[in-house]
Amino acid sequence: MVSGKFTQADLAQLGSVTSVEGAPIPIDCSDGFEVKNSTVIQADIEADNGIIHVIDNVLLMG
Repeated sequence: MVSGKFTQADLAQLGSVTSVEGAPIPIDCSDGFEVKNSTVIQADIEADNGIIHVIDNVLLMG
């Protein structure tokens, strides 16, 4: 989880974000949409408290 509201287009320009715990999360949009070795299977889902990107794996931070 990160603080803020980021679309796939926003994340593609950033290249990485920082989790609320302080860990870096790399973003790769060069060939599809990947977040720290997980593939995004559905992006830009609007929610009441932000934007959700569904991934195919559980991210372990640390």
